[in-house]
This record gives sequence, structure tokens and C-alpha cells, in this order.
Amino acid sequence: MSLQIEPQVVFDWFYQINQIPRESGHEKAISDFLVQFAKERNLEVEQDDCWNVIIRKPASPGYEEAEPVIIQGHMDMVCVKAEDSLHDFSKDPIEMLVEGNILRANKTTLGADDGVAVAMQLALLDGDYQHPALEILVTTNEETTMAGAAAIQAGQLQGTRLLNIDGEEEGVFFTSCAGGATISSHFALEKEAVSGTGLRIAIDGLKGGHSGMEIHKGRANANILLFRILSAIQGKTALRMVSLSGGSRDNVIPSQARADIWVEKAESAQLAIEEMVQVLQAEFQTSDPGLSVAVESVQLDEAYTQDLTKRLLRFFSLLPNGVQALSPDIKGLVQTSLNNAVLFEKEGHLVLQTSLRSSKSSQLEELADQLEQLAESAGGSYLRQNDYPSWDFEVDSPLRDQCLAVYKEVYGRQARYDAVHAGLECGFLKEALPECDMISYGPNIYDVHSTKEHLEIDSLARVWAFTKALLASMR
Repeated sequence: MSLQIEPQVVFDWFYQINQIPRESGHEKAISDFLVQFAKERNLEVEQDDCWNVIIRKPASPGYEEAEPVIIQGHMDMVCVKAEDSLHDFSKDPIEMLVEGNILRANKTTLGADDGVAVAMQLALLDGDYQHPALEILVTTNEETTMAGAAAIQAGQLQGTRLLNIDGEEEGVFFTSCAGGATISSHFALEKEAVSGTGLRIAIDGLKGGHSGMEIHKGRANANILLFRILSAIQGKTALRMVSLSGGSRDNVIPSQARADIWVEKAESAQLAIEEMVQVLQAEFQTSDPGLSVAVESVQLDEAYTQDLTKRLLRFFSLLPNGVQALSPDIKGLVQTSLNNAVLFEKEGHLVLQTSLRSSKSSQLEELADQLEQLAESAGGSYLRQNDYPSWDFEVDSPLRDQCLAVYKEVYGRQARYDAVHAGLECGFLKEALPECDMISYGPNIYDVHSTKEHLEIDSLARVWAFTKALLASMR
């Protein structure tokens, strides 16, 4: 069985890799598949301790004197599913659906980010095309820590030009990216016995999406909305939090959140909820028309103390979220942002994981310092992890100029170059390969990191044709 769509040679490989579980941190099976693929074709292959794979293919006739080209993508994917989905990412294949010119998955993420890169890499290795010597680099853990790219060392690769096929907008060639970090704010859980009936508030129906690529769209953050509702309740009656949760990944805008609470007056709380839901639905009617809030009664026997509840409400009321600064150099580019992504209880603490991004290190540090002070002023603690470097724009880039020229030659229209407000593996790879000229691009992929993720089929066909033409031009 395969996907009966063109380019068949690429979609056949995409289908095959989507049969193999490849959640970030669990890439051994797909990594071993890539190694076996190379061995069956007598290609030179390396696999490191991070499960990164490097496959080398000699130059085609007439390209022996050209400098090697690195083609890079990542094998892992973000695994998000609908609440009513029974899909098990540890063993089940991704079920894909073709709807006209759109390819999507059945109630899960599609894995086009970055499965399309791996599919094109395999198609190039398996086919007979014109190209210089190829070094195919497939990395791991891109969606979490970028540990795979960070593990690449100087001397492992000889290529002087690198194609990172991890973009999501056709005709846009990325030449720099933001750096970032993950901040965890921890609050020790203080609980005491209570009696009575409580309420469970569940927020759902938000679009979510990639916290770098989609942050400028003003989509609602479920964790922030949850605390706006809790603050509204506090304005009408006493409340205590019982449990809190929301979000799924630090690079995903949270689309769901839930709170169990004790309230002194249930009717007053219900009224506050209804009023605030009307406010929020009007506020986000364009960006998140599916916003819904469900309320039900729950039994409870303990709750957060009044003091902890008060401190958390204050912390979230002061917490910045979303776009913080726009670039003064590139019109419309977000320069600095944060995403209050995942809220959960663990080992006696309430934890909020926040993803920071900025192409200006000074603004990143200022924002990180602000979060630290907010957490400490609310009686919490602060942990910074998973820093990743920015990829700085280079004024002189022959590869960029070549990409723009080939795209115009193939399609008769002008592409453009841009920067991306997200971390790309190019940041780490540039540290290992400082003299390598790099570019990042890809087909049109929408709503990545969400169950609405979908790929434009014709766009992938065009990017595939462009990639072959680009390699053929690299004599």
C-alpha cells in the first residue's frame, strides 16, 4: 500500500517512514531503518550515539570536481492527537488522508515536519539524478532539545554547502533563525483538606500550532485563558485550586487546559465563567473560533492553600505571553516572543514550562530575567534549560543567490529570503561548520504541531523539482 499521489517517488518514502514510530526521544527504530536502507544500497553510512545518521553518495558523472553538498533534515516528529483518538504513537503508523491537494492525518499530527525532508533524502539516494557528492544528514531530537544537531562535530562532514529542508513556506529561503531557551517555573504544592463539591473547567477547541512559526497570528493560549477565567471567578467568590494542567510540548501553543477548583459559591462561580467565556469568544472569534469551555461538578477532599492560590493568580496575571518585540530590520518578523506552553504537577510541584525565542540575545536575557523575578516574587523557583544558538544572517551567501536564481528559472517567479522566528538546527550546525554556506526551505505545511497539520501536495512536488534542479546546477 502507498499514497497514490505525485511525486510518487517521494510520497512512497514518506508513507514508509510514517509506518515507523518516531516521536522525539524515541528515534532508534527510524534511525536503524535509515542505516539498513544505506547498507542495502552499498552506501557509506554512520550512526552515532544520538542515533543521528550520515549517508554518503558519490557524485554523479560530470560532478566529480564539485564540492560536496550536505542535505539535512530531522527524523523525529511532534506527536499530538485529538482527545478522542485511540492512536498510540509508540506503535501505530500515522494514518494519512488525501483530500484533493491536501495530505493530512486522522486526528494526529502528520509528521510532514520533518518527514518530507527524510522522504526527499531517501528519494535522492535511491534514484539516478545529477548532483555533486552528497552527505545526507538526518538528525534526532529536533523538536525537543536539538541534541542531535548539537552533537555534530567539526570534521564529520566535508560539504561546503548545506540544504536544510525544514521550512514550511514554499518560495521562502530562510537565512537566519532565532535562538532560545526553555524556562521552568516551579511552585511547591501546599495543600489542605476541604469539603464540598468543586468544579472542573476544561478549555478546548483552540488552534494551537508552532510557537515560533504561528506566534504572530495571535492565537489563544489555553493556559493563559484558564487563569483569566480563574481570576474572574475570584472576583465573585472565594476559590482554591485543586489541580492544574495544560499544553503538551514547549514548542506548541497550548490548545487545551484544565483546572479542578473549590469555590465557596458555585452559582457565583458559574456566572463568572459564563461572562468570561463570552468575553474570550468575542476576543478570539477570528483566530480561534472553535474555543469552548466545559464545566462540570467534581468531588474533592483537598485543595491548594489560600496563600498558594493567591500567589499563582498574581503570577499569571503579570506573566507576559506571545509576541514581545518585532524586528526593526525585517518587516513583519517577530524578534522576541514567549510561549507559556506546558502546565503540570510533578513531584510535589506545579511546573510551568515557558519557551523563549529571540534573534537578539540581549532581549532573550532580559525576558529570562523577568520570568525569574516573577517566579521568585510569587514564592517559586526558576530553572533554565535547553538553550540553543541563533543562526546569524550572512551578507555574502553564494548559495542564497543560487537558490533564488534557480527558483526563478524553474518557476518564472521571484522567490525571497527571510529570517524565521524559530530555532533551526542550522544554529548548531553552523557552530560545527562555520565555513559552510547554509539555506533552509521547504514546501507549504500548515498548522504544524497540531492535529490540523496538513501538507500541500503540489507544493511538495514543486520543491522536489526545485531541489533536483538546484543540485544539477551545482557543478
